[in-house]
Amino acid sequence: MKKQDITFGIHAVEAVLKHSPERVIELWVQAGRDDKRLATLIQMAAEYGISVQTSARKVLDEKSDNGQHQGVLARVKAVKQLNDNDLSALLDKIEVEKTETPFFLILDGVTDPHNLGACLRNADAAGVHGVIVPRDNSVGLTPTVSKVACGAAEVVPLFQVTNLARTMKSIQDKGVWIVGAAGEADSDLYKTDLKGPLAIAMGAEDKGLRRLTREGCDSIASIPMSGSVSSLNVSVASGICMFEAVRQRL
Repeated sequence: MKKQDITFGIHAVEAVLKHSPERVIELWVQAGRDDKRLATLIQMAAEYGISVQTSARKVLDEKSDNGQHQGVLARVKAVKQLNDNDLSALLDKIEVEKTETPFFLILDGVTDPHNLGACLRNADAAGVHGVIVPRDNSVGLTPTVSKVACGAAEVVPLFQVTNLARTMKSIQDKGVWIVGAAGEADSDLYKTDLKGPLAIAMGAEDKGLRRLTREGCDSIASIPMSGSVSSLNVSVASGICMFEAVRQRL
């Protein structure tokens, strides 16, 4: 497991300073860049006693693999990778407290970090308890994911599980209903009951849900589409599905 990682971009760095300042080892900012938002981050770092280094843009480009670092980059302690046991513990906690209804997003085979980052941002906005992905054939928490997530990666748990089908069965045993999204489904998303303990399962844009994942769902629903486009980007589709659940729960 990695001991250190890189976080870049104003929103991503601000989120880790706000939620987990103890993880930040040092801050790198672009020399000569006059930006009020950077000044705020530098002040936050100073309050926590975090070292701040100035550096040329070329150096930051190299450290962020030419990502859009916006003039700031942080070297951080790697976040703990959450797994099946952590997911089970969270469900048990929700069951004991009985103050919230379980709400999860399952992403099957999403390998594009930009898509995962956008899905995490959607998930945070929709108030889900966590995002579940398979450990293999799926992207994890990379610096690009954190950058695109605009801070959501710091607050939305990402559970990387060994066997997705088995994990789905285990959360079903705890009373969570799993609705899979598939374009060819006869059932309409807007006529599907999404108010109870719920996990929404989404597949990658090109392949959709894998067979075992689809078979593990309690029901399948489609997003009504009237245009000529046959499918939506997974982050867009996940946002539509999660916020339909939010609408019903309101």
